[in-house]
Amino acid sequence: MAGPMTSADPTVTEAGLMKLALWLSPAFPVGGFTYSHGLEWAIEDGSVPSAAALEAWLVDILDHGAGRNDAILFAHAWRAAATADFGALAAVAELADALSPTRERRLETGAQGTAFAKAISDTWGSPEWQAAEAGLRDRYHTIPWTYPVAVGTAAGCHGIALKPALALFLQCFVANIVSAGVRAIPLGQTDGLGIVSRLAPRALALADWAMTADLDAIGGATLRADIASMRHETQYTRLFRS
Repeated sequence: MAGPMTSADPTVTEAGLMKLALWLSPAFPVGGFTYSHGLEWAIEDGSVPSAAALEAWLVDILDHGAGRNDAILFAHAWRAAATADFGALAAVAELADALSPTRERRLETGAQGTAFAKAISDTWGSPEWQAAEAGLRDRYHTIPWTYPVAVGTAAGCHGIALKPALALFLQCFVANIVSAGVRAIPLGQTDGLGIVSRLAPRALALADWAMTADLDAIGGATLRADIASMRHETQYTRLFRS
């Protein structure tokens, strides 16, 4: 395999594109469809009653919440994996695990990350991926995988360029929350697709920015979304795990 691409390389090979399409497909066994990122409580509370409100909710999450932070963590995990810097990868993994503001948000990112990592190990366990896992196991009894760190690590280990991998990851993050809104608000499929389409440029811009953002740039101001996640833990009737 050719050496790892630099983070500035915007290209992706056909083989890399096929991996990304499958890894980030709703059919990939991470269980993403079972999580709403707190949206289910916001819908019941009346905060998100329509397509326009859902789009505004997602704009805030991308600009000021988990979308922004996950993008930074993904980029740093990718870079550490691509350069086989397992000390840096361990630091990113530990930070990502500690950042979840609620029990359910930690479940959401941790369960998906662990499931993703297991699927990669079972089917795409390249020598680079195996070395990354071994490097983390030297430091942790159980690797504290989170979803952005697991996907970023896999992309870095498999030589998939950072920008397209991160942009597609962010678009799929948006699409998963939109899918929850389509089912729970409910919305029509056309409304949902329209939101994903309109937010695609924002996801691309966030990917561009996060590629060079320092870990010190992590932070958030989506208090309503965090409160929604906390309230969802005790919501009486629930379709989603978060």
